[in-house]
Parts: sequence; structure tokens; C-alpha cells
Amino acid sequence: MVAFALAALFFLTFCISARKDRRRFRNAVLFGLTFITSSFALLLQLPALPQWVAVPVLVLVFAVPTLGILALGVFLVANGLTMIRKEGARPPNLLSMAAGLGIFGMIALLLLVGRYGSTVAHGIAATFTLVVAYVSFVFLCFLGYAYLYGRIKVRGDVDHVVMLGSGLIGGDRVPPLLASRLRKGQEIYAAQLARGSRPPVLLVSGGKGSDERVSEARAMADWLITEGGVPAEHIRLEDRSRTTEENMLFSRELMLADDPGYRCVVVTNNFHAFRSAMMARKAGVNGQVLGSPTARYFWPSATIREFVAVFWEHRTVNLWICGLLVALGTVATIIA
Repeated sequence: MVAFALAALFFLTFCISARKDRRRFRNAVLFGLTFITSSFALLLQLPALPQWVAVPVLVLVFAVPTLGILALGVFLVANGLTMIRKEGARPPNLLSMAAGLGIFGMIALLLLVGRYGSTVAHGIAATFTLVVAYVSFVFLCFLGYAYLYGRIKVRGDVDHVVMLGSGLIGGDRVPPLLASRLRKGQEIYAAQLARGSRPPVLLVSGGKGSDERVSEARAMADWLITEGGVPAEHIRLEDRSRTTEENMLFSRELMLADDPGYRCVVVTNNFHAFRSAMMARKAGVNGQVLGSPTARYFWPSATIREFVAVFWEHRTVNLWICGLLVALGTVATIIA
């Protein structure tokens, strides 16, 4: 029962933290710890469970994750090939394939060391496994909570709908990825009008890159006017930003100038929503982040890229824990 009590404590802490602010990364970790401790508590109860219950629990806790890892490796390699075929062999497009090959490489390493390795090799492999297990745990926390965060719906009226920019095609045209964000923002705008409420300001955010003829904000505004039929007076441009952090900061300045008590939603693509929410919180933006649809083949690599960025943004804690795991593994190898 102690294990269940610990799981309940993590779950209660998660609920309190998420209710206070859904945009914190610690929510993801608490969510993951709730799942891990709940699974451990179920395992401890196996001797007291009838066989017809114990067997499915064992399958759920051990067989499903094992088969899931193999299936994930196959899926990521296949997705990597799709990314190369459709987007080219640029480094960002190789992330899903690299992750898939890494899964199979890790399995092969453990099998080889288990059969042929020395005591030192076993120690090194065990240390490496601890680090990989920690990074995998953080990734699953990120993935699971990002999925939950993506289920957020707009409730009530907002004063602004902020749409984050991305690179343009040919220097002045909106690409499909950015058009998805604009359509999502337009849906929120139309839904608020349908309720008989005053229209929110569509705040398009994005500066002009060195290879672009117009700012991203200008191209986005033109798309909303010509493709979406939105009146120009309902659109406002923030055309200074170069990064997502600047998108948040400069958009916040404009919204505060309009109304210090403003309420907004920020729109980006679904793979970018949770990380953008963390940035919005850091910038002091009063609003949640909604995600727009992304092509399925593009999602895995983009999600891995987002995780790497989040992991690095919290590098002090993550590298400290990885270093501690390496130190523990080294000490255990020396003792053995």
C-alpha cells in the first residue's frame, strides 16, 4: 500500500501543479513519476492477485513496453526514410532515423556485452544503460504530457489570437506548415464571432529574415485577408521578432499596450505547442498555447527536435543527473 500511497502523492502533486499553471515542465515529470510508481505498485500486488488478473498486468508492464520499443525502432527508421524522400537529407530531417537506429544499436550492444563482455564491459554497458534510461524517461514524460497539453480547448472569449511565424517560401509566400497555424487562428476567430462576441485581434508575429522579401507577419496578414477573408482592421502585425522567445516578448508588449488585463491564446503547430507554452510562461504571456495539425510524417522528427531543445534548456539539472549516474556506474564497476 505504501507504493500506491506514493503514486497517489505524485498524482495529487501533479494535479495541483497543473491546476496552478499547465505550462510547467515539472508537470510532465510528475505525470511520468505517477505512471512509474503506479506500475511498480501493481507489480508488488501480483502475488495477491488472481491469475486471470496477474497475467494481463505482467503483459502490460513488461511485454507491451518491450514489443513497443521494437515497434518504435522500426517506425522511426521508416519515418526517417520518408523524411529524407520528402524533405531531403538535412540534419534535422535525420533525427527520427537516428533515434530508431539508436534503439537497435542499444539492443545489439546489450546482447553482445551480455554474451561476450568482461566485467568492465558489463559495468560500462550498465552505466550507459542508466543514462539512456534516464533520457528515455524524460522523453516519455515530455511526450505524454505534451499530448495531454495538446487537448486544451479555448474556453470563453479572448482579446488576441497570437499566431507564431515560420520561414516563408520564395521570400514572400506562406508555406503549408504556417498556413495550418493561420487556419487554426482563423477558426478561433470565427468561433468567437459565431457566439456573438466581439472579434479578437489576430496578432501575427514574425520578422523579416535575410532571405525574405517581406516580414513573416506581413505575409501572414496578407494570407488571412486574401485566403481567409478576415478584415484588415482585425489584424495586427508584430514584425520585429526573430525567435519564438521574441515572438512571445514582443507580442506581449503589444497586447499589454492594448489592455493590461488582456487574455489571449497563442497558435503554433502541435509538435511545438508545449515548448511554446513554456516559453509563453517564461515571457509572462497571459494565455495558453494551441497546436494546429502537422503532416504525420513530419511530426516524429519535429517532436524529437523539440525534446532535445527542452532537455538542453534544463541542462543544469539533466546533465547533473546524468553525471551522477555515470559516477555511480563507475564506482560500481570499480568495486565489482
